[in-house]
Amino acid sequence: MKIYTIGFTSTTARDFFGKLRRVGARRLLDVRLHNSSQLAGFAKKGSIDFFTEELTSLAYVEAPLLAPSEEMFKEYRKTKDWPTYEARYIGLLCSRRIETEIDASLFEGGAVLLCSEPTAEHCHRRLAAEYLRDNLFEEADIIHI
Repeated sequence: MKIYTIGFTSTTARDFFGKLRRVGARRLLDVRLHNSSQLAGFAKKGSIDFFTEELTSLAYVEAPLLAPSEEMFKEYRKTKDWPTYEARYIGLLCSRRIETEIDASLFEGGAVLLCSEPTAEHCHRRLAAEYLRDNLFEEADIIHI
């Protein structure tokens, strides 16, 4: 099994959707807390679902269980304290019991976790992918595209 991650910031729609077409996954899972911001451009809710389904073979699915809480998100934006955010986010996934609450069939055939950050290093999509691998899909490969 493969779990991919992708961010849309600092990329063009052509590059973004080209990457999605090339991975061969079945679903794009939107793990953002805020997916309707005007700043999201082509990745705004109402556009990203249409473009994904029209330009790729992936189905678009919102995955709010994997989004951070509003409080956590605001605090991180204010402090930029990644170690604290990381610990709190992992704690949130544990408290939500993601491994039992998420529909595992969403990952059959491969899934791509979508967020806004240009790289996965300081993005919760990486943490979510690692949590899923460590707690639900032990043999999963994580690939950041």
